[in-house]
Amino acid sequence: MLTQGVTTLELRGQARPASLHPPLEEAVSAASAGDTRAFERLYRAHVARVHSLARRMAGDGEADEFTQEIFIRAWEKLPQFRGDSAFGTWLYRLAVNHLLTRWRSQGLRRARFLDDEKVLERAMETVPARPAGVDLQMDVEAGIARLPDGSRAVFVLHDVEGYRHEEIAQMLGINEGTSKSQLHRARMALRGFLTQPARAGDGQADHGGSAPASEAGES
Repeated sequence: MLTQGVTTLELRGQARPASLHPPLEEAVSAASAGDTRAFERLYRAHVARVHSLARRMAGDGEADEFTQEIFIRAWEKLPQFRGDSAFGTWLYRLAVNHLLTRWRSQGLRRARFLDDEKVLERAMETVPARPAGVDLQMDVEAGIARLPDGSRAVFVLHDVEGYRHEEIAQMLGINEGTSKSQLHRARMALRGFLTQPARAGDGQADHGGSAPASEAGES
């Protein structure tokens, strides 16, 4: 049976930030002092996770550009890094903040949350049948990409990044009830996508049947 927990586990189980073993700790110090080669090492260590976040929040079309902007911003602000948290944690928070700033600046703030449920329904209706044998992780990523911007932002921030509804509401300039309802709709849309029959050839009708609906007020 497909559950929200499976989706969250699949997403959170990948792209963890690189551990700051001694060589990378030295790279942080050197990069803070202006060493571009040291910063390149940090870039290589963290770019996959930052790009994954950008792709989920903004889509494939803008992920490369936003990732580049995030690392430019990190280079500019690196002298302010004091080591109170791991560098990867600092960088990831900077990435989230930058993506949310861009998201709001493009006029995607409140309007995206005013669309009714039919927007999500239409997004899922156009998804072709899943190819047989496609990995669940690929299914989830494809489903996230099809969510409307508002629902996708809430889903990624809550179910992937682990933020609370209170925090998401503050980040996106919405109320907690809107965050909860958008998360509920996003989960239902994703489950509808993940449980639709695969194309002929794998002998399976779905991933084990439909999951029970989660509560809109789930936190």
